Amino acid sequence: MEIKMFYRTQRDLAVALNILIDAYWKEEILEKELIENVKEIHRTNQEKLMKNGDFTKVVQQHCGKRRLNVVEKIIEMK
Repeated sequence: MEIKMFYRTQRDLAVALNILIDAYWKEEILEKELIENVKEIHRTNQEKLMKNGDFTKVVQQHCGKRRLNVVEKIIEMK
């Protein structure tokens, strides 16, 4: 699965996360690929993904709680 690492808007970023997590839930990608991609997206787009220690409102609205729980757990992994 081809995922960009730099996104122009928060909306684009949220859509990419949705596609990535949905692909994992549909068993189209492996867990390792999901983790690597989410960590890389977080590393390169922190200002669009997080604000004051929480997900931005746009990302929250587009991704929903279930997907963001997955993203949060991956980000917290060492």
